[in-house]
Amino acid sequence: MKTKVAIIGTVGLPAKYGGFETLTAHLVEELSDTYDFTVYCSSKKYNKEERAKNWKGAKLKYLPLDANGIQSIPYDTLSILHALFTSDVLLVLGVAGAWILPFVKLFTTKKIIISIDGIEWKRDKWPLAAKLYLWWAEKLAVRFSHIDISDNESIQDYTSLRYKTISRVIEYGADHTKVNLNPTKEDIDKYPFLSEQYAVKVCRIEPENHVHTILKVFSELPEKKLVLVGNWNNSQYGRELKQKYSGFKNIDLLDPIYNQEAIDLIRGNAALYIHGHSAGGTNPSLVEAMFLGLPIISNGVSYNRTTTEHKAYYFSDEYELKNIITNLTQENLQACAIQMKKIAERRYTWEKIAKKYSHLIEETFVSEKKIKVYPLISELDKSILGKYNVEHLKNIKLFNEANKTI
Repeated sequence: MKTKVAIIGTVGLPAKYGGFETLTAHLVEELSDTYDFTVYCSSKKYNKEERAKNWKGAKLKYLPLDANGIQSIPYDTLSILHALFTSDVLLVLGVAGAWILPFVKLFTTKKIIISIDGIEWKRDKWPLAAKLYLWWAEKLAVRFSHIDISDNESIQDYTSLRYKTISRVIEYGADHTKVNLNPTKEDIDKYPFLSEQYAVKVCRIEPENHVHTILKVFSELPEKKLVLVGNWNNSQYGRELKQKYSGFKNIDLLDPIYNQEAIDLIRGNAALYIHGHSAGGTNPSLVEAMFLGLPIISNGVSYNRTTTEHKAYYFSDEYELKNIITNLTQENLQACAIQMKKIAERRYTWEKIAKKYSHLIEETFVSEKKIKVYPLISELDKSILGKYNVEHLKNIKLFNEANKTI
């Protein structure tokens, strides 16, 4: 009999939104022969005709709530409660419903795997109350799950220092992207910039993605073309930027594109990818750009440096970004593109990612405790250790720094 696995915290399947949805789709495609999946979906994002009962072997369960924003708390909570009656393992993506995990672990035998989705409480888009809740929920998620996942080594460092346990690093895949798409005449008629040399960025239009910084730089470089795809109308921030920069001839601001072939046509024919994200972990749009073989200029935060193995170009402000764009040669771009492609093919394929998730699912049934950053000997009473005159036992420290705090 197959192990029953519930996937909780996504908008749903078929995927047409963000990274968690794409992850869920590929886990189902790669592992549905091994596991009996149930995926929880938001009925608000799928009309009645779209609400199938099954997708590629996974059962779909719909809830009349949004999967994002404040409604994500009851959405995830109800999904977890329902999954207790139907599944053996709860794979929870995000921490919104983590408040209920102590009760799940105390009163049931269900196994809990949770991906904390970067350091969500640090994101600028959240008001103070939301940040406090997410900070608390993250703590519960790590403490009361059987295994917690970081999608980036820098996130793993953060959780090890804050919670003194070792999370498991599993990134995102990118080999679903469609490479080598050559534009047709119809494509060029629709997107005239395809016949030019241009930089591209695809993201949610949020302050922490530094859209304002990138737009300001390109507005001052009229000879450099920028194509920026995002949800401009979802916030005041986005609407103001669109109004301010839509008049520049070298800047094309496009609404979200959910068709994979269309977005890969635009990205894959670009000369350069600009990645402005300053929060989160391994960002799907970044690894997809790497797999498409694009040279990368990225915000220089640790997450992005880790994802690109310190082989991209990095900026921290508009002056550095402008300087990089102005001085990069064609040889620089080509060399960077080759490096990015090699890293992506080695690390960011869905077959490898799915195998890692499968190993974690199996591990939940045999692992008694989370791996701690302290060696096991440090749990012994100090009076016992004192009986042994062994120098290296006198100072048992954390593997990174015993006295470092977050």
